[in-house]
Amino acid sequence: MKSGPDDPSAVREAPLAPPAYGSQPIRSWAAHERPRERLYSHGPAALSDAELLAVLLGSGSAGRDAVSTGRALLARAGSLGRLLAEAKELPPISGFGPVKRARLIVTLELARRALGEGLVDLPRIDSPRDSAQYLRARMVHLRHEVFACLFLDTRHRVLAYEELFRGTIDGASVYPREVVRACLRHHASAVILRFYVGLARAFHLFI
Repeated sequence: MKSGPDDPSAVREAPLAPPAYGSQPIRSWAAHERPRERLYSHGPAALSDAELLAVLLGSGSAGRDAVSTGRALLARAGSLGRLLAEAKELPPISGFGPVKRARLIVTLELARRALGEGLVDLPRIDSPRDSAQYLRARMVHLRHEVFACLFLDTRHRVLAYEELFRGTIDGASVYPREVVRACLRHHASAVILRFYVGLARAFHLFI
């Protein structure tokens, strides 16, 4: 089955660079082939995952341009989501040192904060879409199973977010009495329960 555009595990491959560019630095490429110039002229949506990574990384290494480095990182991680979530643990790869590793880590954190930013000042959660966006921003980087709660007041305003139970890649144990205690501790009138599994699968309940 082919991965669709909404599949979070899908990785869009960069068009293969002309053979003459293989190990040359990007600055020696024709202007219309360079990721940064294409970004300015066509917008970020026109770039592949590897090309976007190339712009972020800034440079490659001896014998490997930045786009090739991006492709290698995607291949090593298996998907763009896993690459960002596992940047700290990713094995060393040529052209991907501590500085570039740090860039990926802070990029994920900036994206997470930006996703949650729009809901910080909302007086309440008005729809399932609001709750999904808020919780996705808080949990998208997690690699293990998590049971989390979003506590609301009588007007569905957010009182607190709390990860009550953490598991491994295989599962997480959930104790209802601890959920009740947390609701009382936060004086919550409503609670949204979200069970997050891995990097891309989750479900949540509104109570």
